[in-house]
Amino acid sequence: MHKLVLVAAFASFIAGPAWAVECTPITKKQVEGLFDRWNASLATLDPQKVVENYAPDAVLLPTLSNKPRVTQEERKAYFKDFLKKKPQGKIDSRTIRIGCNKVTDTGLYTFTMADGTKVPARYTFTYEVEHGKWLIASHHSSAMPEHKN
Repeated sequence: MHKLVLVAAFASFIAGPAWAVECTPITKKQVEGLFDRWNASLATLDPQKVVENYAPDAVLLPTLSNKPRVTQEERKAYFKDFLKKKPQGKIDSRTIRIGCNKVTDTGLYTFTMADGTKVPARYTFTYEVEHGKWLIASHHSSAMPEHKN
């Protein structure tokens, strides 16, 4: 019996700190601010500013391209073209789920382009903490499949 207690105590001592995960706190209001930060970067019309919101290994499945963007250069190339339309997004509805160092913001948004065109779409942003900053780990956006007449 004493050997079992000793083994358990030793395993706890060794594994304890190594397995401890510290969760970075975030509120729903702060998650909403992450979208606002991304949307404000669109307004700069600078693809580099937009890309700075994404983790280096993020996946972007964009609305207006069939190609997944998995590098910063690919994302920058996508936003270079997308920003020519001077898009501004507005959240129509959302569901936010907060976990330990990971957040998901999923819902509907509408982009208004400089020419007045409105593009309603579905979205999912997954954010993760990297070096103390919340960055987009994945972003999926797709135009709404049903057209209103």
